[in-house]
Amino acid sequence: MMESNAPIKDDRPVFAAELIPYRSLGRTGFKLVLMLSGTVCAFYGIFFTVTGAWPIGLFLGADFLLLYFALKLSYRSGRQREEVRVSPTDVLIRKFSPTGGVVEHHFNPFWARFRVNRHEEFGITSMHLTGEGRHTDIGSFLNPDDRESFAKAFRNALATVTRRL
Repeated sequence: MMESNAPIKDDRPVFAAELIPYRSLGRTGFKLVLMLSGTVCAFYGIFFTVTGAWPIGLFLGADFLLLYFALKLSYRSGRQREEVRVSPTDVLIRKFSPTGGVVEHHFNPFWARFRVNRHEEFGITSMHLTGEGRHTDIGSFLNPDDRESFAKAFRNALATVTRRL
């Protein structure tokens, strides 16, 4: 039986978070908005077409299509997310794009610097992690309250990891 005096590498996360954009309109709301606006556009489109003002009917149809595509794009952008993990040996930021692409950023927690840009009126406007000549933004899609709570928790996690040494 061999004994080793080498320290055991502890890579368990001290902090882990999944950042997702907030969407106030759920699937039911999405369908309801489209049904209501479609009904209004169809009613007035038919009315104006019958009364001889057919170009207005075309514009109402175009308005409905633009609303539909804008809502679809909004939902598509809601599929992006970020996973943030802090361990004693690594800070991992994994970004998932709406199309499914993944980009990973690794930082040494002892060299990583967390930067927060603030505005007096709006609070945190952006968050960045820098270290060893690299940088990335974090949570650019979060609302101001979520940015505040994430920044506090993330800063505490980095401080906890660097104090362990």
